[in-house]
Amino acid sequence: MSAPVEAPLTVSVVDPQLAEAASALVEKLVTDEVASKLAAQDDTLWGPDAQDEASKRLSWVTLYESSKPLVDRLTALRGDLHAEGVDRVVLAGMGGSSLAPEVICHTRSGSAVGGTHPITVLDTTDPGQVRDALAGDLARTVLVVSSKSGGTVETDSQRRVFAEQFAANGIDAASRMVVVTDPGTKLEELAAEQGYRTTVEADPNVGGRYSALTAFGLVPSALAGVDVGGLLDEAAAAAPELQRDSADNPAIQLGAALAAAHNAGAEKVVLADSGSGLIGFGDWAEQLIAESTGKQGLGLLPVVVESPDAPGFADHGHDATTVTIGPAVGNAQIATEGSLGAQFLLWETAVALAGRLIGINPFDQPDVESAKQATRDLLGGDGTTGTDEAPVLVEGAVEVRGDWLSGPATLVEAIQQLIDRAPEGGYVAVQAYLDRLDDASAEVLRPEIAKHTGLQTTFGWGPRFLHSTGQYHKGGHQNGVFLQITGSVADDLAIPDQPFTFGELQHAQAAGDAQVISQHGRPVLRVHLADRAAGLVALTNAVGEVRR
Repeated sequence: MSAPVEAPLTVSVVDPQLAEAASALVEKLVTDEVASKLAAQDDTLWGPDAQDEASKRLSWVTLYESSKPLVDRLTALRGDLHAEGVDRVVLAGMGGSSLAPEVICHTRSGSAVGGTHPITVLDTTDPGQVRDALAGDLARTVLVVSSKSGGTVETDSQRRVFAEQFAANGIDAASRMVVVTDPGTKLEELAAEQGYRTTVEADPNVGGRYSALTAFGLVPSALAGVDVGGLLDEAAAAAPELQRDSADNPAIQLGAALAAAHNAGAEKVVLADSGSGLIGFGDWAEQLIAESTGKQGLGLLPVVVESPDAPGFADHGHDATTVTIGPAVGNAQIATEGSLGAQFLLWETAVALAGRLIGINPFDQPDVESAKQATRDLLGGDGTTGTDEAPVLVEGAVEVRGDWLSGPATLVEAIQQLIDRAPEGGYVAVQAYLDRLDDASAEVLRPEIAKHTGLQTTFGWGPRFLHSTGQYHKGGHQNGVFLQITGSVADDLAIPDQPFTFGELQHAQAAGDAQVISQHGRPVLRVHLADRAAGLVALTNAVGEVRR
């Protein structure tokens, strides 16, 4: 039975100046009947250059209805798996294939089977983190292999190693594989050839970052015990309000406020949770905002912070707009409240409207492929890891690289030179190609850098962020500086039938992305930790001495 629909959906633009600036854009959206046209999937809303892409990307507006037939199918599949003693869900997926299920499962964990961590999300190429996932009880494990394109290298690598380990433990691998992909992909063909347990086709007319309520969001969540029918009901309850051509439409209010802020120079959107209960929602919104708007030198840079009291939110400058997920507290300029399903649809709609007002196509991602190609090039020869360039500086367990550096004598000096390259109103992006579990202490670098420099600072786990903010880094406002962190691999892990290991893939992804960002004229400080634990301590200490 579906859960009751929760509190009404509201958007509050609490900053008077922002509300005033947004009012003209609200009126324009209402006059142009944009909300109702979007509900009718009008592909002309973003101009002729975007029409072809938009014509293939608008089915998300009715997913609360079109995804309903999945509910009974997934309930039956979960029942069959449980009858066989299979109740541990591991999700192999990246970007839109992993971010929504993680939010859904952790938000709903109170009612989901599996306790406080009902799903293991594997969105990494770090050998240690992959090993941790393999170390779980494989006899009770189902692997959801989720890829819109069917060719995501991270997901394919994870599938290969799980298949090998299932077989090594006497388990029929095919019976433990559930595939989610678009119709006609190579992954769908492989699943049929190998006799995988089932393949759930996703709606091909929905982009990955808008796919929360498609099979990509629902399949792993349902298998983990979430009432996905209730989630769809929440979105359905909000839909009529979001489709009205009215000044009090929450999506119009949010989209107009974000666009007004951007057009006035506040292109960063600082997101903090203020007690919404939507665990990790900012990480999902991060991809939606960055990939949808970060292009043509324009766009909104999402900055996900730890709380409304965190650096970057509490002390934000004129280049940023602060948004709480939950009640407006502290320095919030905008607040959004509502159930998870309603908030998914709210933000999807608002970002699409903001794209129209900013003047970009919210449905393409023209700069995502460049880093992938650079990675393929690095792996195409001798499996180079990208760390054979001579370091500029070695300090204890830390190796520093960056051919733009001016002879730093210490790690502090190297980081200071990076910070000094940030223009007024710029940002720092911390990119950690490490183990999201064992190296979690790296996350402290975000608030530390923001506190000591006053610059808006983002944090992303690599290669996860390549499927999220990676688009903005190359296509958005070119005022970022980049701190890239890699770590030594003590115990690498082979990828079956591939000429490279997980460790080599991870380092090639880091090197490839650094190469592309550098080609855009932005400085990348590459910090390699020969000893991860000691290196992170040294790096954190060094950041504490940097000033703007």
